[in-house]
Amino acid sequence: MIISAPIPPIPPVVPAGRMAEAEQPVLALPGGWELRPWQPGDAGALLAASQDPAIRLWNRLVVNSAAEAAERIERMHQRWQAELSAMWAIARPGGEAAGLIGWGDIDLAGGSAEIVYWLLPAARGAGVAVEATERVSRWALDQLGLHRLRLCHAVTNTPSCRVADRAGYALEGTMRSALLHADGWHDQHLHALIQT
Repeated sequence: MIISAPIPPIPPVVPAGRMAEAEQPVLALPGGWELRPWQPGDAGALLAASQDPAIRLWNRLVVNSAAEAAERIERMHQRWQAELSAMWAIARPGGEAAGLIGWGDIDLAGGSAEIVYWLLPAARGAGVAVEATERVSRWALDQLGLHRLRLCHAVTNTPSCRVADRAGYALEGTMRSALLHADGWHDQHLHALIQT
């Protein structure tokens, strides 16, 4: 009779509570931008983003009123406390939100998350998406302690492919028919950045 020793459990990559016990930080970017928590006064920017054709093309953001935007901002704070996501507004210090970036699908125990982002016209074309992606990636790996970060985008979304490449995310492959948009199913590129 063979008696095997019990297999020890795999410890979580990031202990539960690391996000919930901390305030969401403000992160500085080059070029005079910053990443800050969303505020109730940003509801108009969230509503405008939901109506922007370029954002709607690649994101499934649907906000139909200022009240709905305010509820969504409140949920961002709740999801930080629940350690499920971490969303920042991209803004000039003291200014209105001009974009969103952050982590959805956070899995602290497994050490992974998926980045999401969009920019309103005022922030486009100046490299802000790359700078913001690099900054939140450093935060996720160095401060939060995650191991693997994903960046997924429709294969026809070449600007997001450039952001991934410039921010150091390696292209790992194509996920066929992976995301449903208003115009149908899209293949997605999967990029990743890992702790090493």
